[in-house]
Amino acid sequence: MYTKQDLDLLNKKGISESQIETQLDYFRSGFPFLQIESAASIGKGILKIEEEDEPKYIEAWNRYLNSNKKVTKFVPASGAASRMFKDLYAFYNSDYDEPVTDFEKTFFENIQNFAFYTSLDETCKSLIGKSASKLLEEGSYKDIIAALLSADDLDYGNLPKGLLLFHKYPEGNRTPVGEHLTEGVLYAKNADGLVNVHFTVSEEHLQLFELLVAARKINYEQKLNAKFSVTYSIQKPSTDTIAVDINNEPFRDEDGSLLFRPGGHGALIENLNDIETDIIFIKNVDNVVPDRLKENEAHYKKLLAGVLITVQQRAFNYLNRLVSDDVSDEELSEMLSFTRNELFITTKEEFETKDDLKKYLRKKLDRPYRVCGMVKNVGEPGGGPFIAVNPDGTTSPQILESSQIDKNNPEAMDAFKNGSHFNPVDLVCGVKCFQNNKFNLTKYVDKNTGFISQKSKDGRDLKALELPGLWNGAMSDWNTIFVEVPISTFNPVKTVNDLLRPEHQ
Repeated sequence: MYTKQDLDLLNKKGISESQIETQLDYFRSGFPFLQIESAASIGKGILKIEEEDEPKYIEAWNRYLNSNKKVTKFVPASGAASRMFKDLYAFYNSDYDEPVTDFEKTFFENIQNFAFYTSLDETCKSLIGKSASKLLEEGSYKDIIAALLSADDLDYGNLPKGLLLFHKYPEGNRTPVGEHLTEGVLYAKNADGLVNVHFTVSEEHLQLFELLVAARKINYEQKLNAKFSVTYSIQKPSTDTIAVDINNEPFRDEDGSLLFRPGGHGALIENLNDIETDIIFIKNVDNVVPDRLKENEAHYKKLLAGVLITVQQRAFNYLNRLVSDDVSDEELSEMLSFTRNELFITTKEEFETKDDLKKYLRKKLDRPYRVCGMVKNVGEPGGGPFIAVNPDGTTSPQILESSQIDKNNPEAMDAFKNGSHFNPVDLVCGVKCFQNNKFNLTKYVDKNTGFISQKSKDGRDLKALELPGLWNGAMSDWNTIFVEVPISTFNPVKTVNDLLRPEHQ
């Protein structure tokens, strides 16, 4: 079935034939939908921390930062920003020359309020010989769009979001990379003043990230009284997935070679697994705010981390008792209550012997832990918190995406549509076990939670397979705690005009 050219490509990527066959089976059979018990809500899977209880969790986190543990801030930053400018591309390719839609009018009427305006103005002067304001006067709107997006100019249509200017400052405007470094100081700086930040980037943009950080790092360190250790990784070629045609046969390019596509953000569980650290903060690259709002952001990051440390330490204490020979029935009852009432793991299993119960508790407690901030649902697209049925018959909190829900199941769809909370991708992860060894995170992935999408290449239809998402299927077998956080912590930039919102000005 496979030619020498195919096998050479597989070898180069580090992909086995058995992996390809497994992926082809998924294309043919599809992925099973997840069984949902209910949407998570306050009191049922989601914790609401009372204001008077917040200080004890924040103090727990501050104590942890002063210990000898390592904390890392992990930012998936490889995605191109092209979707941010979808509406501007549509205008540029339209058969009209002046802004017509509300989006287009808003963009041009407020263009001087964007942090990138000064760079855009300089580009227009350099390439066209006229300022951006002059081009606006003349009605040369499409020349401005070309200067902003095209590869020969600012190239904002092709750069990743992390490298775009988002926010204005008197001392120099700042990219999301700069904002993530700055906010990391507020909740991830250890006793030695060190902040560890890891960006996942695409190979073609790695050097640009390195140059930007090298140019700004010393200034940030001096201003913020901190030291930065900034590392990078690239999505592994071995996590690419094969594309197929409409008949579920491997898609081949015109030269006969197999077509592989990136496996989606779920592939980053491999990058996460390679980081030697104790605690990992995960936050999307575009969810950043200017300095005037960062204290609020940092407060809730510390709160989530404090909850993680507190819960994880209790679990560690229980696990140390479980490996001893003299754990009492009363202690076992307390541990089972902890799994049910604080980790929201339920089971219908009856434990015939004490050893059966100990084995169950060891299995459920000795796993990676994560605390996920959840905001009240405001109609944003994406996933949310649910209580889902696991392969072993237990139920536990899970983050689910719409693709995992059976649209022909009215009860499941109703739960998905009417959930009270939304996932803003705000995670704090504990990735070491009670014996201080790093978990192999790839062992806690539910491989049946990927999904298939319709794409095209060179005018030909194809199907693409995405791996289980990083914060849903890739962390399916983690212990998950949902904590309500305010909507003020969620400030994504999905379109360029989002940068005009008050929180980004």
